Amino acid sequence: MKALSRLNSMLETLGSRHRRRVLTPRHGLDFASNDYLGLAGSPLLQDAAQQALERSVPLGSGGSRLLRGNHPEHEALEEEAAAFFGAEGALFMGGGFQANQAIFSTLPAAGDLILYDDLVHASAHEGMRHSRADTRAFAHNDVADARRVLSDWLAGGGTGQIWIAVESIYSMEGDVAPLATLSDLAVEHEAVLVVDEAHATGVFGPNGKGLAHGLKAEVLTLHTCGKGLGVSGGLICGSQVMIEALINRARPFIFATAPSPLNAALVRAVLALLQSDTGLTDAANARMHHAHAEARRNGVPQGVLNSQIIPVILGDEARTMRMAATLQAQGFDVRGIRPPTVPRGTSRLRVSVTGNVSEADITALFETLAQHQSEAA
Repeated sequence: MKALSRLNSMLETLGSRHRRRVLTPRHGLDFASNDYLGLAGSPLLQDAAQQALERSVPLGSGGSRLLRGNHPEHEALEEEAAAFFGAEGALFMGGGFQANQAIFSTLPAAGDLILYDDLVHASAHEGMRHSRADTRAFAHNDVADARRVLSDWLAGGGTGQIWIAVESIYSMEGDVAPLATLSDLAVEHEAVLVVDEAHATGVFGPNGKGLAHGLKAEVLTLHTCGKGLGVSGGLICGSQVMIEALINRARPFIFATAPSPLNAALVRAVLALLQSDTGLTDAANARMHHAHAEARRNGVPQGVLNSQIIPVILGDEARTMRMAATLQAQGFDVRGIRPPTVPRGTSRLRVSVTGNVSEADITALFETLAQHQSEAA
């Protein structure tokens, strides 16, 4: 069959370029996941799940939110999340990818401009692909270039609403967006600043509320629940009119089965803990700073050191995957990241400092990395 032959040829080509993806089991110390607070398998969530089951919270929703899938746990979570993140309203969705699709395919209209950082997540690109708005990129974290691109659009006759799309922490670079300056730009042009807080939620900001908390601009934020919060799903937080618009017009919301009410109950438990106790966030930041110090001490090549995500950029794809395999054999679960996820020539190890490792584990990883760098060259 032609289709099968074509697909097999595609897979063989990926393999020859060291880009074929495979599913591998969990093994070794967790330096690969996004479980930054160590909550995913925690007693806290196990207890919260048991309590939710005892009060008859269902595991499944049975349908979309608009067709009987809506549950009091969803609504309670949205009310509590809006209060926690300082927004008028919130909408709980099945995941961050789906939420970004909903935001960018629904809210910007024909004649609007989506001005986006060149390294925003694939989910934002997927949403923009279905948008009727104009889309233009600016150089990563470069507010001067954002201003230049915006000025060009305005000079060309652009008059619609402006939406500025960024991540607060970038998932492969680990660097932080200049949100205060971007907020000033948004205020100047009455733009909406859309901030994907996926890798900041639970780790940064007061009580883990993220880095966009308290900005002056009109802000729409996305907080994923499957990273720092340890569960799954995504929370869109912003003005009530935007939330209502998504409920009425966003196809990824309207035509999707609602998230599990049990998941909503678990996210509620995590937000309540973060609100009352900064211990998890403090511990995550302590691990992060220890990792930065160890990377420097061992001379491990890395990009910026701003967050719990530390990119060890090796460049060559084959070398990157050899190094990843070497570390995995030593008991460290570190994954290699290759194009097209990252730009050509920037293949890297993505070291994620999770809540499932100790400071001693972190020290051991960077000492092992330093030891094997030359061997993988």
